Amino acid sequence: MQRLAVLACCLVLVAPAAAQAPPPTVGVAAVDHADVTPRSRFVGRAEAIDRVELRARVTGFLEQRLFEQGDRVGAGDLLFVIEPEPYRARLAQREAELASARAEVATARAQLDRGLQLLERGNIPEAEVDERRARLLVAEGKMQEADAAVEVAELDLTYTHVTAPIDGRIGRYAYSIGAFVGPQSGALATIVQQDPIYVTFPVSQRIITEARQEAIRTGGPSDLVVRAKLPTGELYAETGALSFTDVEVQRGTDTLTVRATFANPDGLLTPGQFLDVVIEAGEPQQALVVPSSALLIEQSGTHVLVVGEDDVVERRRVALGRTVDGGDVVVTDGLEPGERIIVEGIQKVRPGQAVRTAPASEAAPT
Repeated sequence: MQRLAVLACCLVLVAPAAAQAPPPTVGVAAVDHADVTPRSRFVGRAEAIDRVELRARVTGFLEQRLFEQGDRVGAGDLLFVIEPEPYRARLAQREAELASARAEVATARAQLDRGLQLLERGNIPEAEVDERRARLLVAEGKMQEADAAVEVAELDLTYTHVTAPIDGRIGRYAYSIGAFVGPQSGALATIVQQDPIYVTFPVSQRIITEARQEAIRTGGPSDLVVRAKLPTGELYAETGALSFTDVEVQRGTDTLTVRATFANPDGLLTPGQFLDVVIEAGEPQQALVVPSSALLIEQSGTHVLVVGEDDVVERRRVALGRTVDGGDVVVTDGLEPGERIIVEGIQKVRPGQAVRTAPASEAAPT
């Protein structure tokens, strides 16, 4: 009995102490306005504006290669030489044939002129004059044929020098010096233009329709700024400009392909790479923002825990807008400027409980 009495006294003394435990400390942040730029994010792919495959237009042995793989080349730069000697000799032959044909024309014309003079004096039959006129026509035809053959030979000789048709970077070569190449050999190398460069990305039909409705409402398209994120996560220094919107919706995805053009002087954007694309619309707007760490996303909706003036926790349902840079989220309904919301220690409190508050960075760890 004496032991039971002592235990009862201990329980009486401990109970008030437990009831007077201090309230937990939570980190709070004040709801405030911030400048928010309306923006949309997409996943795009960089594409070369021009891409050219260099091919041999005449057959022969590859005599010279005048570039290194990956070099920057300019339009008109000499890149390959296919042995020109056979084509130079063929051109000389065609030129000789042309000279012979011209001589035949000169001879036939002189004979016709002499025949016409004799015909006036009646010293030659008219049939002989007609025959000489026909020989002149045949000689002129042969001369035109020889002249065309010279042009073809000159073209073939120029084709032995393969030059760059555009500015860009040249890729790997497919044939080594000494290889026999021709029109059926495939691409000798490929040049892609990288400055400027395209970035294409799909945009849902809903977003396109909303943008067009906004343009109709405001009387014109809004000022859009297109930015790209590098694989490092940094924003690309150059801003892009929308240059093309496809005319048909992709049936499988209900999206339109949109294209932006970016300057690429340093070659940081490479054709084929994936990029995050950010489109900013208009001027920054004032909006209430809260940290995403304050949000309680549940089946019934999204809530935050608000600390009232008496430091008692209140559960508040909120309506959200877009996510902004830094992880903050726009709140369109449910909060007022200046209200305090819990952003740290949210797991150790419940609605109706009294708490002690501190700035978020100074809150005691859970």
